[in-house]
Amino acid sequence: MLLSSDFYKHLTLFLIPISLPLWYNVLNEFAHGREGNFVEILQVKIMKNNIVKQIESGYAGLRKSEKQAADYILDHLDEASAASLDRLAAAAKVSQPTVLRMLKALGYEGYKDFRYQLVAELAKSGSEGERKRETQPMYGYTLNRMDDFEGIPYNMTVTTERMLEETLKNFSKKTYRKVIEALTSARLIDIYGVENSEVMAVDLLTKLLYLGLPCRHFSDCYLQQIAAGTLTSDDVAVGISYSGESKDTVDAVKRAKKAGARTVVITNFRESTISRYADILICTSQEQLFYGDAIFSRSTQILLVDIIYMGIISSDYEHYVAQLNRCEKVVRDKAYSQEKYSEKKR
Repeated sequence: MLLSSDFYKHLTLFLIPISLPLWYNVLNEFAHGREGNFVEILQVKIMKNNIVKQIESGYAGLRKSEKQAADYILDHLDEASAASLDRLAAAAKVSQPTVLRMLKALGYEGYKDFRYQLVAELAKSGSEGERKRETQPMYGYTLNRMDDFEGIPYNMTVTTERMLEETLKNFSKKTYRKVIEALTSARLIDIYGVENSEVMAVDLLTKLLYLGLPCRHFSDCYLQQIAAGTLTSDDVAVGISYSGESKDTVDAVKRAKKAGARTVVITNFRESTISRYADILICTSQEQLFYGDAIFSRSTQILLVDIIYMGIISSDYEHYVAQLNRCEKVVRDKAYSQEKYSEKKR
């Protein structure tokens, strides 16, 4: 497959971080003869995503009524581009000041600025009918006997990407800051999780230990509850449960809160049982995935653990980098050196 000379003239496009599913989508359309060259299709895809990404990245920090306005815009991009402020507010069933507050919170100067950018991007990405004919990510991916074997990697990838986008949408900067401050100031961090979520509990434990933070996790559910009962107001308890209904994890968090500890909960559902006992609540999404629970719940939890890890490092960079360097010296002897590896191969 030969690319046009425009491909080489626009190599700067490839310096832009682009998701793997987006690449698949572009390559698929190019291969199937969509009008336009490779670079034009890629530019359209990038531009089309900008408005949506800006709204989703600031979504978690919006008030309830502002989220209602944002949801309407995300679901009706074409109508929003042609609507006056009063018409959009009426369609979204919110007040005009609510729409303006929402746009300000997302970084727009005002309604005119927002409409200008939206119209410009829609003009480059085509009509709503054309967008709907494009391949849509499968959110809540399930497998049946008639599914194409070769399509599984793509569908799994776009499903995971959608869940990660939902996580970002629901994780506000204010909550992020609270989590980092709570963990870095804790006398002791207790971590609870069972079954699939225990994998992430151990991952979080490992990362916090590398950073020199005092923390613990017990695989035994009875020990988790006993440990939770010994916490004080200087401690932090972290409960990880995708469903929010795992009885052992809920009971441990409940016991920790009763003991006076500050509680951080990572779950998928805001109205779940475990959420009642959270001082700081992190919701990865509001969508229920049944068959894919074991797979996709880990994806969002891995992301959150890594976000927390990087946030702690950023909060006191010099201190935590020095701590990581000390840990690196400890584990260095646990790996084969290049010389030893070469000798072993001989």
